[in-house]
Amino acid sequence: MGFRLWRNRRHVMAALLVVLLCTLAYCFEGSHQRYITFIEKKVLWCAYWVGLGVLSSVGLGTGLHTFLLYLGPHIAAVTLAAHECGSVNFPEPPYPDEIICPEDSGPGSGGTIGILKVMSKVRLEAFMWGAGTALGELPPYFMAKAARLSGNEDLEDLEELEELMEKEKSKDLSFLDKAKLAVEKLVERVGFLGILACASIPNPLFDLAGITCGHFLVPFWTFFGATLIGKAIIKMHIQKLFVIIAFNEHHVELLLKTLRYIPYVGKFLQAPFKEFLAKQKAKLHRKVGAEVPQEGSLLSWLFEKLVMAMVAYFVLSIINSMAQNHHRRLSKGQKGPQGPAILHKVATS
Repeated sequence: MGFRLWRNRRHVMAALLVVLLCTLAYCFEGSHQRYITFIEKKVLWCAYWVGLGVLSSVGLGTGLHTFLLYLGPHIAAVTLAAHECGSVNFPEPPYPDEIICPEDSGPGSGGTIGILKVMSKVRLEAFMWGAGTALGELPPYFMAKAARLSGNEDLEDLEELEELMEKEKSKDLSFLDKAKLAVEKLVERVGFLGILACASIPNPLFDLAGITCGHFLVPFWTFFGATLIGKAIIKMHIQKLFVIIAFNEHHVELLLKTLRYIPYVGKFLQAPFKEFLAKQKAKLHRKVGAEVPQEGSLLSWLFEKLVMAMVAYFVLSIINSMAQNHHRRLSKGQKGPQGPAILHKVATS
């Protein structure tokens, strides 16, 4: 380690010098502080969405669905505000913490707002969230690759892949198993384009892609590059477009009118939704710095409880997964080491 640092001493010294200069610029007062504040705000904003993206994809299917809980509602709020204000030039601050219409827009000013403008407004947070989901796919890749290189392939995360390979010639495959095998074969045989295709669409079976790529020693930048492009650029634009179109003002009004036709509960649902939407539109036209009236609503209360339930489920799923892995290791320790021969057959074929 010390030899490597000495051999790359120029790069190390340059990095230390940059860190020192950034620290001094951050600590000392001056006219540059407004730029430091702007950069700090952007970095924290990006880190927030990257973290939510990691939480969404980490855990082999048990991740917290942060798109439905955070990014989706944020895009929907920006879309509704853009149509109400007739502009996306929201005052900063308080945006992005709060959305307020520009001063030159009055209640009901509305106006035509293009889809591309709304997409551009939320592009940064959407890209960072997508990059976070790509980062969340790395742990299975590294674990499978390390297990393959070390020869110790008796790893819990490889068991599903092993079972799929054993079932490959069976005629009693379920539709889900056939889909998983198709994803595994696509990733293994097509490489970069196969990974890109799987990552570019909402694909619940992509969890096996990292394990498959790690086991078959797919180069890191081939796997991560395809995953990053697919998730952070292609798939995120598809999801953004869907949310923006769904929360177009015309579609929202149509949905509110349609609610009343739901048997038994339609009339009771329509009123709180209309009230909630009217309050949100009124908040958009308040002055910058004005206090927000703390009025609770049934919908906000239900959404808050939904978020709490989803977070609790996420924590419990992690605890349950850790307990199952611990139990599996104890059981294997009692039975003695048994390596998965099927993986060695595939590796040598």
